[in-house]
Amino acid sequence: MGVLVTAGIWWVLVQVDRAVWPLGLAWAVSPTLLHASVMVFGFIPLFFAGFLFTAGPRWLGVQPLDAQALVQPLVLQATGWLIWLAGGHIHVWLSVAGLLLALAGLGQMVVKFGRLVAASTAEDRLHVRVILWAGRVGCISLGGSALALLLDAPDAARAFVLTGLWGFVVVTYVTVAHRMIPFFTSSAVPMVSTWRPFWVLWALLAAAIFQVLAVWVEWRGPPGGSWGTAWAAVRGLVELAAGGVVIWLAVAWGLVQSLKIRLLAMLHIGFVWLGLALLLGGATQWLSLIVGQPVLSLGALHALTMGYLGSLMLAMVTRVSCGHSGRALVADNFVWALFWLLQLATVLRIAGAVQAAPGGLIAGAAVLWALVMPLWGWRHMGWYGRLRIDGKSG
Repeated sequence: MGVLVTAGIWWVLVQVDRAVWPLGLAWAVSPTLLHASVMVFGFIPLFFAGFLFTAGPRWLGVQPLDAQALVQPLVLQATGWLIWLAGGHIHVWLSVAGLLLALAGLGQMVVKFGRLVAASTAEDRLHVRVILWAGRVGCISLGGSALALLLDAPDAARAFVLTGLWGFVVVTYVTVAHRMIPFFTSSAVPMVSTWRPFWVLWALLAAAIFQVLAVWVEWRGPPGGSWGTAWAAVRGLVELAAGGVVIWLAVAWGLVQSLKIRLLAMLHIGFVWLGLALLLGGATQWLSLIVGQPVLSLGALHALTMGYLGSLMLAMVTRVSCGHSGRALVADNFVWALFWLLQLATVLRIAGAVQAAPGGLIAGAAVLWALVMPLWGWRHMGWYGRLRIDGKSG
């Protein structure tokens, strides 16, 4: 939560410096790369740890780790990302040192999770194995980004960040969603059955892997000539098809029925953003064939990151925080209002990606993000480290 809040406030200051009032910020690393890296690798893996080392052992039927065993890897990551942001204004080597600290922490976390998977004799370990491989992709991506920075190759560093986004973060999200959203829905809405065939998971993973391929095809820019035209057409078709499948899946998983239950609705609406992001990405590719350049690529990216990842993070962390602190599994008026402010921020950021859009849209989205996350984070940080309010152990 601390990394999330810090990153959000820092990005608002960057927007103020750019568009409102010069603050005289110095840059040793591209602010775009600083922003992208901390948003992909900074706080999300820390939230993963909270979930995977509580739910994971139950899925695997193994003894959970003592919480103290996670202190070092998580502190390394949190410290590393704060150094990364500071180094971006001081010296590139300081930023790289922050990345290496974060990599050491993430690597330890993945190794510890791998040991739990290896110790399990559970019959169904597909989801945890996929998540474990995603974590390894995250480590490779983070290490590649650090190496690219040392070699003064910012395009490659950006490609590694996007590889981590799709190959690590999105893969983990869709894998957990495949297992948990149908379960949560069927538990709260009896008329909806738990339906999660494995071909659905493979389809979601294939869409993420295709996006990793697209990152490296275009890491120096979209290809030109007839090959570039063919690639844009194929990529657009794949993304439109994948987006359509995700929207259909959201409906099949009980999107409409979930809207009566706020916390459940937050999960389903967040999942819908994945479909919208893919549809926007596909539309961008096909529009580029008409106008000659991408028109909504950053819009699609932020539909994915703010809309899909942000909404599901807010929903899932709220649910887990309520459960582990002994509170009712509900989204009260405060959380519900913050959730819709996040949706507004996402729409503003997508609109800000349109060519010739007012620059204030992006700044407005950043301000809303930096309003929602501290309010949400500070509330939950007041719950952590305390005894459960229901008197039970934990």
